[in-house]
Amino acid sequence: MTKPSLGEFMASSLSRRHFLHTAGAGAASVWIPRPVKGYTGPEIRQQAVDGRLEGGISKWDLDTPCLCVDLDRLEQNLDQMQTTVTRNGIASRPHAKTHKCPAIARLQIATGSVGICTAKLSEAEVMFEHGVDQILMTTVNVTSRKIRRAMALKRWCDGFIQAVDTGANARELSEAAMAAGVVADTVVDVDPGGHRTGISPGTPALELAQLVDSLPGLRFRGMLCYDGGAQHVTGFVERRQRALSRLEAAAETASQMVRSGLDTGIFSGGGTGTYNIDHETPGLTDVQVGSYVFMDAQYLAIGGVHDKEVYSDFDPALTVLTTVLNAQYEGRATTDAGAKANTINRPWPIIAGETGMSYTAGSDEFGTIRYDSNASRTYAVGDKLELIVSHCDPVVNLYDQLYGVRGDMVEVVWQVAGRGKSV
Repeated sequence: MTKPSLGEFMASSLSRRHFLHTAGAGAASVWIPRPVKGYTGPEIRQQAVDGRLEGGISKWDLDTPCLCVDLDRLEQNLDQMQTTVTRNGIASRPHAKTHKCPAIARLQIATGSVGICTAKLSEAEVMFEHGVDQILMTTVNVTSRKIRRAMALKRWCDGFIQAVDTGANARELSEAAMAAGVVADTVVDVDPGGHRTGISPGTPALELAQLVDSLPGLRFRGMLCYDGGAQHVTGFVERRQRALSRLEAAAETASQMVRSGLDTGIFSGGGTGTYNIDHETPGLTDVQVGSYVFMDAQYLAIGGVHDKEVYSDFDPALTVLTTVLNAQYEGRATTDAGAKANTINRPWPIIAGETGMSYTAGSDEFGTIRYDSNASRTYAVGDKLELIVSHCDPVVNLYDQLYGVRGDMVEVVWQVAGRGKSV
């Protein structure tokens, strides 16, 4: 890739600043690209030199509860994904809703992803503000305000792609694009059968694609079809059968689009649970993987190709660090990481590195450890422990930042800039 000239870089920066101003983004700032290890948060800024910690801080000295990501495991997960999809002849287009962290999105693109997905327009805006400019928004925009904002984003972010699943919405996008003076790249969202979003495959989807292709102000780019239910089917054989069968109609629809003369450059779908299956769907171009970067208790339980009990393709890299507050009652202990630090998603968090004990996070402020007769250890007041999170997406949304840890030392602090961006 050719390095941009200073003039090109300054022009790009000015365009981003103008976008922030005209889109009403307030005090948001432009992120200037730096190496992965060059970003810190306010808590340790005074101890950082040029964005890195000198001498380091042990993760065990962090105030709790806090969110940590093991950088070695994160990097291994990125490598495992890219190696697999490249070998299988497809690409990755990771979902930023998992990490909501521009630094990780930039890492994903730097290691081979063709771009990112966002679930919400506000996520897309934040990612662009922080230097990410290849964005596929998988949720349709149906209100006039959101549609105008989407077109404002498109004016400055050439790589922004929107989804549509009805003819009426396609016409609204067309009118808004012409009013904004842009050509809006658009994909048709096809329903895999769950009836959550998307248009029915076959003739309805084909006719919508043809409409998009004919409308002024729109540019048809292809289709997406995401079967979220397939991602968590327990057992690899069963998961493979579900994933492939549910995308058969979508694959035929993509073929119909090509035969009709449409330029279907994108056929996006799949995810972390089916990343090594999705390439078997004819025509599929990329997978909308998300949780693979972190992993969580939900995914660990689905089993993989080589291990029927544990999905071990990716290492659990994301943990909540918590402190024991009370240990005076037999068979249990209380920590400072309850529902507000972990959510109440099931299964409950897993205590990392321990056996014979369980964890619940049902109380707002407190978590509970319960010991079995064969517990690997017991904890005292002031002890700290790490929890493998139940479901990484909503847990990340509870925190302002991620501590990037290598070994036991904090190396970086990454802003969760997309936290709360749910509109």
